[in-house]
Amino acid sequence: LIIIHPLSSLFAKENLNRMSEQQLNLYDRLINEPSNDWDIYYWATEAKPTPAEFENDVMAMLREFAKNKKREQRLRQPDLEYLFEPPR
Repeated sequence: LIIIHPLSSLFAKENLNRMSEQQLNLYDRLINEPSNDWDIYYWATEAKPTPAEFENDVMAMLREFAKNKKREQRLRQPDLEYLFEPPR
């Protein structure tokens, strides 16, 4: 994802290591199938309704993450070494 990459990469860092195989498949589909990255951003921020084919628990997790209830500063993408860290 280019447009929402910071949102999706931060979400991935926080969630991928605890997702089930089914959730990982749903996430992969979500970030690869829509032709417009802005659509994913609008769905995640609830600016537009999520189409039924992408409405699932992973989309709900992404929406919740986008709310940033902890008010974390999310100005940059995470370093990629998190992909190689052992799960916590």
